[in-house]
Amino acid sequence: MLKKLKKIYSPNFDLPKRRSGSIRYLILHYTGMKNEKKALNRLTNPLHKVSCHYLINNSGEIINIVPDLYTAWHAGKSGWKKIKSLNKYSIGIEISNPGHDNKYKQFKKKQIYSLFSLITELKKKYRLKNKNILGHSDIAPDRKKDPGEKFPWELMYKKKLTIWHNIMEKKLKKIRNKRCNKLEVEKFLINLHKIGYNAKNKISIIKAFQRRFRQKLINGKVDKECLFISFSLVKKF
Repeated sequence: MLKKLKKIYSPNFDLPKRRSGSIRYLILHYTGMKNEKKALNRLTNPLHKVSCHYLINNSGEIINIVPDLYTAWHAGKSGWKKIKSLNKYSIGIEISNPGHDNKYKQFKKKQIYSLFSLITELKKKYRLKNKNILGHSDIAPDRKKDPGEKFPWELMYKKKLTIWHNIMEKKLKKIRNKRCNKLEVEKFLINLHKIGYNAKNKISIIKAFQRRFRQKLINGKVDKECLFISFSLVKKF
């Protein structure tokens, strides 16, 4: 059981309750606000019409905002594979961080440790698959950047909590920025759709992919590094 869990409920959720079996995804967000007090107010204020299931504040405290079996309003207009709206099928976790518009910061270790404990518990409770733990930018790349390139996806993979590629860093450095031809770019985009990305804007999904799986360079351009990573991931997704 989680040791640090506080309950501050939001009125922003759908009725009736959903079946536990309908929960198939975890969606990770950052709050994108200058301080956590404003973030909590936004998530619990009926005027804003937004919420999440859990909020992790700067000290690592976990706040339960909406009970798991109710649909929270965190994903917005979204899509992944054949699903057009993720709210009904997911649990949303917000991590306090000012985000790209407010001097984006590194996530605190206390936040990450709490997050990993929470994900471990939720995975076990709802039998969630590693490939179904996603970022907001994965499911809404045209609109969102969170949790962003500073989020430790690779560390999360090492804790056996998500998916990552298996290509050595030395090899990736050698092929970074090496141009792809048109056929290779097409193959890369096909791989992205196989993985789950389904937005229409090519630059948006390329950048979303890079924020998740090639965090050292987010430029919206397809190079050999992106291509090789995509082939590695298709096998896992």
